[in-house]
Amino acid sequence: MNGLLPLFISFIAGISTVLGSIFIFIKPKNINSYIGTSLSFSASVMLLLSITELIPEGFIYLEYKFNFLIAIIILFVMIFIGNYLLKIINNKIIKYQKINSNLYRVGILSMAVLMLHNLPEGILTFVSSVVDIKLGLKYAVAIMLHNIPEGIAIAVPIYYATKNKSKAVKATFISGLSEPIGAIIAWIFLRNYINSLIISIILLFVAGLMISISINDIFEEANKYSRKSIILGIILASILFIINFMIF
Repeated sequence: MNGLLPLFISFIAGISTVLGSIFIFIKPKNINSYIGTSLSFSASVMLLLSITELIPEGFIYLEYKFNFLIAIIILFVMIFIGNYLLKIINNKIIKYQKINSNLYRVGILSMAVLMLHNLPEGILTFVSSVVDIKLGLKYAVAIMLHNIPEGIAIAVPIYYATKNKSKAVKATFISGLSEPIGAIIAWIFLRNYINSLIISIILLFVAGLMISISINDIFEEANKYSRKSIILGIILASILFIINFMIF
């Protein structure tokens, strides 16, 4: 199959992250509750995505390829590496950020992590579309459903820290653009080298990043704005995942 259609599908799936920035145009009555709910919702989506999809998908193949013990070791090593890398990124942001705001730091950190998350997603969307266009479309729609709350995790904190809508939208666009970049990398450089082992390890690594940022950064920041809203965000994320499960 020609690579242009799979590349386009990857682009649409990735750029759906921008839809999360729609939430910065809503004018809530209670700003603190709105920020807390938005953050906890997006963090819950990332946490559930890691636990229910990324880790099982990566782990099952590793267990099949090696054995349960080796798969567990690789899982914990990837989570550790992801957590360690996140701390490095976090420290760099704190060192060089021009805006002294924890909320802004969380938004930029989310953008960096989700860019890393979107790269392998772009590869997977592209490869699955090449193999079976219907499978690629199904996978792309599923990605779009969770890319929107990921866009919220970027846009809402950046906007409320800077009051700059264009900066928030631009950040979601940059994050989403990494998905078609992943597809281009797969198309040009990696199509002869990508295998299930590499994809499984990447999935576990990304899961480690997303679990770490959800628990250590986004939930922690959401708690500062409204503790009650955290429960609402978790409920909304759970409903989204139930809908996603029923459809796909």
